[in-house]
Amino acid sequence: MATKVLSCVKEFFNTLRALQEDKNNDSCTYEDEIRIWKKDGNRIAALSLDYGDQEVFICEKTVPKLNDSGEESSFETSNCTDGDVLTALQPELAPQPLTIRKARQLLSWYTLSQNANVHSVDDPALRPLWVRCDMSDPARTIWFGAEGVCVANKVCGVKLYSVTFTGPVVNKSALITLDELKREHKKRHHPSTMAIKGNAKFVLLGSTVVENTTIESQSSVTVDFTWSHVESVLETPPLSSTATLNIKVASGDTRTPMFAMFRELQFLQILADGLRTGKMEWLDPLESKSAVDLTKEYLEELQSPIKLQQEQASKPAETNPESDPPLFNSLLERGDLDFVEQLWVHMQKSVTCYQDIGDSLKLVIEALTYGYIKPWIHRDNSSSLSKLILQSYHQKIERVSLTGLTPVQMLLEMGLDKMRKDYFNYLIEEELTTANNLCYYLSTEVDLQEQFVRLKKLHHLLEIVVTCTTFLGLPKDRLLLLTKLCLQHYKISPYNEKHEFKLKIKPELITHFYQKEHPAVWGVDVSSGQGPHKVTTSLKVSDRPLVDHVISEGDYSNETANDDSTEPVCFSTLVCCSLVNFA
Repeated sequence: MATKVLSCVKEFFNTLRALQEDKNNDSCTYEDEIRIWKKDGNRIAALSLDYGDQEVFICEKTVPKLNDSGEESSFETSNCTDGDVLTALQPELAPQPLTIRKARQLLSWYTLSQNANVHSVDDPALRPLWVRCDMSDPARTIWFGAEGVCVANKVCGVKLYSVTFTGPVVNKSALITLDELKREHKKRHHPSTMAIKGNAKFVLLGSTVVENTTIESQSSVTVDFTWSHVESVLETPPLSSTATLNIKVASGDTRTPMFAMFRELQFLQILADGLRTGKMEWLDPLESKSAVDLTKEYLEELQSPIKLQQEQASKPAETNPESDPPLFNSLLERGDLDFVEQLWVHMQKSVTCYQDIGDSLKLVIEALTYGYIKPWIHRDNSSSLSKLILQSYHQKIERVSLTGLTPVQMLLEMGLDKMRKDYFNYLIEEELTTANNLCYYLSTEVDLQEQFVRLKKLHHLLEIVVTCTTFLGLPKDRLLLLTKLCLQHYKISPYNEKHEFKLKIKPELITHFYQKEHPAVWGVDVSSGQGPHKVTTSLKVSDRPLVDHVISEGDYSNETANDDSTEPVCFSTLVCCSLVNFA
């Protein structure tokens, strides 16, 4: 019997070690029915453990595969719960848990494989192991975990974890109390002293529920609190807490002040893609008149003496106070648009085909050639059309062949010039950064495709800053730091709307957002010991299950404890740790 166990230990150890050292694969199959993954340990929401950049092993039941006809292949259901069958029939299969018995067996093999008295352990030690469980035991265990304890680069023991789940809870008095949590920790570890720390996450901006309908949002702003001296479960974070905003903003939300600029950016994207691929899918026009007709009207206006005098004097047009745009728009929409920029504004709202661009530019070049117009432009414009305008001042215009992708390139250059000035103007006028810090984003020394990528990054920066300005009302010093963080990030990182920017703030800046709200997650950690021998007992209370292989009966995201209560239901997750030292 012992020989068979040791054989299983060695086989399991070799499987984990091979996956750990394999740089090309992130998963493997073990015993046909078990899938082992390498994943970021910090993505296990139920845990309070900080694995940094370290990956962990996650074991789960192999998901049934689809056969050639697209149907699920047959699989044994003798050991499946009703939840397993329901999950297996879903279009996108959720992770499948293993039985409690199998999970314990895997943890046993992992523990024995780390004990040098049983199995020779090579450096480096195995990564932590986590096993999804099916909650079939009385404690309703959802995870079992194990990780080696290393001292002087040698494994001297393991920490064994159990994560249990309760919910939905409709009465907060049913939750474990702080005293009960401390007693649970003392029972396991008999510490002389304990440290208690609280943590909470509130959602300030994200998907909302209106009349039982969820309005999804790709943007989210959450805040994480941490504090000491916890007095009770679900207490509101004190003002002495450390608070960190987690900001993730997706461009293109029609409700934001940046949407008009986003549409301009979309049009630029079409031109940039068209220049690269030769294919373009046009946006629906915002103007009822064609691009050619709008261009003709604009050129005719410039030929009138009054309008020409206004253009030469570069006086901004007067505005009607009753029809003024919102404050942010008025700051971003400049009053010093030159001829090329105003032409861009007309064309980006009305172009619906390649022919529109060529015909419109042909009209402009003819007007310049014959001296019908003498428009003013900014000195630092770099577009091809701006260069032709400068030449027209001396009656020496180069011949331009408006064939192929030349019109597309010319219009792209016009848009890049205009939007760079828009963003520069706002950031400098609001004193959020310096011109020197924007040099990378405004450079015309790189090709047009790279110029567009950098402009797109700058737009995303403004989406983030404007969200925090208009929604959170953050003070100037926080906006300055946020702008700096974004500029530094995008100077070395690719464009990514899913990136989460983190910003430290004082809790009093956002008290009106969270003090009367329910947290998305509230937690408390009771810990003792030092260094690798530190052990923690944790409780998390959340508005939804913190594990993706739990099947809840119904959607509780918008339910309350009873018809007369505003208290939402919640879910409780308890993480317990045991320290096993090897002799």
